[in-house]
Amino acid sequence: MAHRVGQKEESKAKILKSAGRGFRSRGFGGSGVDGLAKDAEVTSGAFYAHFKSKAVAFREAVVAGLEDLKLGVSQAREQLGSGWRTAFIDFYLGERRTCDLADSCALQSLSTEVARATEETRIAYERELQAIIETVAAGLDGQPDAKREEAIALLALLVGGVTLARAVQNPDISNDIAAAVRKTALALNKH
Repeated sequence: MAHRVGQKEESKAKILKSAGRGFRSRGFGGSGVDGLAKDAEVTSGAFYAHFKSKAVAFREAVVAGLEDLKLGVSQAREQLGSGWRTAFIDFYLGERRTCDLADSCALQSLSTEVARATEETRIAYERELQAIIETVAAGLDGQPDAKREEAIALLALLVGGVTLARAVQNPDISNDIAAAVRKTALALNKH
Protein backbone atom coordinates (compact mmCIF):
# COMPACT_ATOMS: atom_id res chain seq x y z
CA MET A 1 0.00 0.00 0.00
CA ALA A 2 1.49 3.31 -1.07
CA HIS A 3 1.53 6.24 1.32
CA ARG A 4 1.28 9.83 0.18
CA VAL A 5 4.43 11.93 0.34
CA GLY A 6 5.05 13.25 3.84
CA GLN A 7 2.52 10.99 5.55
CA LYS A 8 5.15 9.16 7.61
CA GLU A 9 6.67 12.43 8.80
CA GLU A 10 3.23 13.83 9.67
CA SER A 11 2.38 10.69 11.62
CA LYS A 12 5.65 10.83 13.55
CA ALA A 13 5.16 14.55 14.31
CA LYS A 14 1.64 13.86 15.59
CA ILE A 15 2.85 11.03 17.85
CA LEU A 16 5.81 13.11 19.07
CA LYS A 17 3.61 16.09 19.93
CA SER A 18 1.21 13.87 21.83
CA ALA A 19 4.07 12.03 23.58
CA GLY A 20 5.57 15.35 24.66
CA ARG A 21 2.26 16.32 26.24
CA GLY A 22 2.07 12.94 27.98
CA PHE A 23 5.63 13.12 29.31
CA ARG A 24 5.08 16.69 30.57
CA SER A 25 1.87 15.79 32.36
CA ARG A 26 2.67 12.28 33.66
CA GLY A 27 6.47 12.10 33.59
CA PHE A 28 8.57 9.39 32.00
CA GLY A 29 7.72 6.76 34.60
CA GLY A 30 4.00 7.52 34.46
CA SER A 31 3.82 7.19 30.69
CA GLY A 32 3.69 3.79 29.04
CA VAL A 33 3.92 3.15 25.33
CA ASP A 34 0.33 1.92 25.20
CA GLY A 35 -0.92 5.11 26.87
CA LEU A 36 1.25 7.36 24.70
CA ALA A 37 -0.01 5.58 21.58
CA LYS A 38 -3.62 5.85 22.74
CA ASP A 39 -3.17 9.58 23.43
CA ALA A 40 -1.91 9.99 19.85
CA GLU A 41 -4.79 7.86 18.53
CA VAL A 42 -2.45 5.27 17.02
CA THR A 43 -1.61 1.68 17.83
CA SER A 44 1.40 0.68 19.89
CA GLY A 45 2.77 -0.87 16.70
CA ALA A 46 2.53 2.50 14.95
CA PHE A 47 4.34 4.08 17.89
CA TYR A 48 7.17 1.55 17.58
CA ALA A 49 7.29 2.11 13.81
CA HIS A 50 8.50 5.65 14.58
CA PHE A 51 10.35 5.22 17.88
CA LYS A 52 12.55 2.26 18.83
CA SER A 53 11.59 2.69 22.50
CA LYS A 54 9.85 4.93 24.99
CA ALA A 55 13.29 6.34 25.90
CA VAL A 56 13.91 7.38 22.29
CA ALA A 57 10.48 9.04 22.12
CA PHE A 58 11.25 10.82 25.40
CA ARG A 59 14.57 12.11 24.09
CA GLU A 60 12.94 13.39 20.91
CA ALA A 61 10.10 14.99 22.90
CA VAL A 62 12.61 16.76 25.16
CA VAL A 63 14.55 18.07 22.16
CA ALA A 64 11.35 19.23 20.42
CA GLY A 65 10.14 20.96 23.58
CA LEU A 66 13.43 22.78 24.09
CA GLU A 67 13.53 23.77 20.42
CA ASP A 68 10.05 25.27 20.91
CA LEU A 69 11.34 27.35 23.82
CA LYS A 70 14.33 28.56 21.80
CA LEU A 71 12.02 29.50 18.93
CA GLY A 72 9.70 31.32 21.33
CA VAL A 73 12.59 33.36 22.74
CA SER A 74 13.79 34.19 19.21
CA GLN A 75 10.30 35.26 18.13
CA ALA A 76 9.83 37.38 21.26
CA ARG A 77 13.14 39.13 20.60
CA GLU A 78 12.20 39.79 16.95
CA GLN A 79 8.65 40.93 17.62
CA LEU A 80 9.13 42.90 20.84
CA GLY A 81 12.61 44.37 20.45
CA SER A 82 14.05 45.68 23.69
CA GLY A 83 10.85 44.83 25.60
CA TRP A 84 11.17 41.10 24.90
CA ARG A 85 12.81 40.26 28.24
CA THR A 86 10.05 41.69 30.45
CA ALA A 87 7.35 40.17 28.23
CA PHE A 88 9.09 36.79 28.36
CA ILE A 89 9.38 36.91 32.16
CA ASP A 90 5.71 37.84 32.49
CA PHE A 91 4.61 35.14 30.03
CA TYR A 92 6.69 32.45 31.72
CA LEU A 93 5.55 33.34 35.22
CA GLY A 94 1.96 33.88 34.08
CA GLU A 95 0.67 31.63 31.33
CA ARG A 96 3.40 28.99 31.58
CA ARG A 97 2.89 28.80 35.34
CA THR A 98 -0.87 28.39 35.17
CA CYS A 99 -1.50 26.41 31.98
CA ASP A 100 -2.21 22.70 31.97
CA LEU A 101 1.01 20.81 32.74
CA ALA A 102 0.75 19.03 29.37
CA ASP A 103 1.08 22.45 27.71
CA SER A 104 3.84 23.70 29.99
CA CYS A 105 7.42 24.47 29.04
CA ALA A 106 9.56 21.38 28.53
CA LEU A 107 12.48 23.05 30.33
CA GLN A 108 10.41 23.40 33.49
CA SER A 109 8.42 20.18 33.31
CA LEU A 110 10.99 17.72 31.95
CA SER A 111 14.34 18.75 33.47
CA THR A 112 13.93 16.57 36.55
CA GLU A 113 12.97 13.66 34.29
CA VAL A 114 16.08 14.24 32.16
CA ALA A 115 18.25 14.03 35.27
CA ARG A 116 17.20 10.36 35.52
CA ALA A 117 17.29 9.65 31.78
CA THR A 118 19.77 7.93 29.50
CA GLU A 119 23.16 9.44 28.71
CA GLU A 120 22.00 10.13 25.14
CA THR A 121 19.01 12.08 26.43
CA ARG A 122 21.14 14.07 28.84
CA ILE A 123 23.60 14.93 26.07
CA ALA A 124 20.77 16.03 23.75
CA TYR A 125 19.22 18.08 26.57
CA GLU A 126 22.53 19.78 27.33
CA ARG A 127 23.04 20.66 23.66
CA GLU A 128 19.56 22.21 23.43
CA LEU A 129 19.93 24.00 26.77
CA GLN A 130 23.18 25.58 25.59
CA ALA A 131 21.38 26.80 22.46
CA ILE A 132 18.60 28.32 24.58
CA ILE A 133 21.17 30.03 26.82
CA GLU A 134 22.88 31.48 23.73
CA THR A 135 19.56 32.67 22.30
CA VAL A 136 18.59 34.37 25.56
CA ALA A 137 22.08 35.86 26.01
CA ALA A 138 22.01 37.29 22.47
CA GLY A 139 19.04 39.42 23.50
CA LEU A 140 20.71 40.87 26.60
CA ASP A 141 22.99 43.85 27.08
CA GLY A 142 26.58 43.66 28.25
CA GLN A 143 29.77 41.73 27.68
CA PRO A 144 29.52 38.14 26.36
CA ASP A 145 30.43 36.43 29.66
CA ALA A 146 28.06 38.64 31.64
CA LYS A 147 25.25 38.09 29.14
CA ARG A 148 25.70 34.31 29.32
CA GLU A 149 25.74 34.40 33.11
CA GLU A 150 22.58 36.51 33.18
CA ALA A 151 20.86 34.17 30.70
CA ILE A 152 21.65 31.16 32.88
CA ALA A 153 20.44 32.96 36.01
CA LEU A 154 17.27 34.15 34.30
CA LEU A 155 16.37 30.68 33.03
CA ALA A 156 17.15 29.08 36.38
CA LEU A 157 15.02 31.65 38.23
CA LEU A 158 12.07 31.19 35.88
CA VAL A 159 12.21 27.40 35.79
CA GLY A 160 12.72 27.12 39.54
CA GLY A 161 10.05 29.70 40.26
CA VAL A 162 7.47 28.02 38.06
CA THR A 163 8.33 24.63 39.54
CA LEU A 164 7.77 25.90 43.10
CA ALA A 165 4.67 27.89 42.17
CA ARG A 166 3.12 24.84 40.49
CA ALA A 167 3.93 22.59 43.45
CA VAL A 168 1.99 24.55 46.05
CA GLN A 169 -1.76 24.23 46.36
CA ASN A 170 -2.51 27.68 47.76
CA PRO A 171 -2.89 30.18 44.86
CA ASP A 172 -1.78 33.06 47.11
CA ILE A 173 1.54 31.34 47.82
CA SER A 174 1.92 30.53 44.11
CA ASN A 175 1.35 34.20 43.28
CA ASP A 176 3.84 35.28 45.98
CA ILE A 177 6.48 32.98 44.48
CA ALA A 178 5.83 34.32 40.98
CA ALA A 179 5.98 37.94 42.18
CA ALA A 180 9.25 37.41 44.05
CA VAL A 181 10.84 35.64 41.07
CA ARG A 182 9.61 38.35 38.69
CA LYS A 183 11.11 41.10 40.86
CA THR A 184 14.46 39.31 41.05
CA ALA A 185 14.48 38.40 37.34
CA LEU A 186 13.81 41.99 36.31
CA ALA A 187 16.59 43.20 38.61
CA LEU A 188 19.22 40.87 37.13
CA ASN A 189 20.48 43.28 34.49
CA LYS A 190 20.67 46.19 36.93
CA HIS A 191 23.58 44.75 38.91
